[in-house]
Amino acid sequence: MMEWLKRFFKPKQNNFLQLLIQQGEFTVISVEALQAYLKKPNEKRTVQARQVEKDADEVYRILVHELEDSFVTPLDREDIFALSRALDNFIDYVYDTIEEMVIFELEPFPAISEIAALLLEMARELHLTMERLLDHPRVANEHARRVKKLENQVERTYRQSLADLFQGPEDTEHIMHMLKCREVLRHLSNAADQGDMAADIVMDIGVKWS
Repeated sequence: MMEWLKRFFKPKQNNFLQLLIQQGEFTVISVEALQAYLKKPNEKRTVQARQVEKDADEVYRILVHELEDSFVTPLDREDIFALSRALDNFIDYVYDTIEEMVIFELEPFPAISEIAALLLEMARELHLTMERLLDHPRVANEHARRVKKLENQVERTYRQSLADLFQGPEDTEHIMHMLKCREVLRHLSNAADQGDMAADIVMDIGVKWS
């Protein structure tokens, strides 16, 4: 009976860590899928990006179930959940960019590629943050700070892109095109916001451990 209780209450540290690392990997893969689509928009690339989003959702669901089944966790339960949710939202917004480009029948344009390049850097930093989170929290914080700097770059690029986009509308069709472009760019900005949120959570964890 005691052995069963020990197993029941044993922290699933490795499980949570590996699941967060997997989510970090999926942030990178999702942006790479976006970049592949931007280089050659077609149904095959869309399907590949959709599968990445589905696979990432599965990891998120598993982590949530692990939380529900665990009485003891290596980090605060709320921090694990909030961090996992922010990473999942990042991936969702990246995929939403492709989905809306397809729906709106939009061709890739320079601002998307520019922001996607910044998001790829951010995703790589998020992945490194997850890998260092438990064993090297101070290093994880350094990567988190880089994520926040990249988010600022994304926001500057996003605002400048909007300013450029809304200069000199010519006719109704042009205005509709601008609105569609704005909506797609907004998803990329939202993805960056979620990356920034994940970085904040990591830095909060670092404060709790210091």
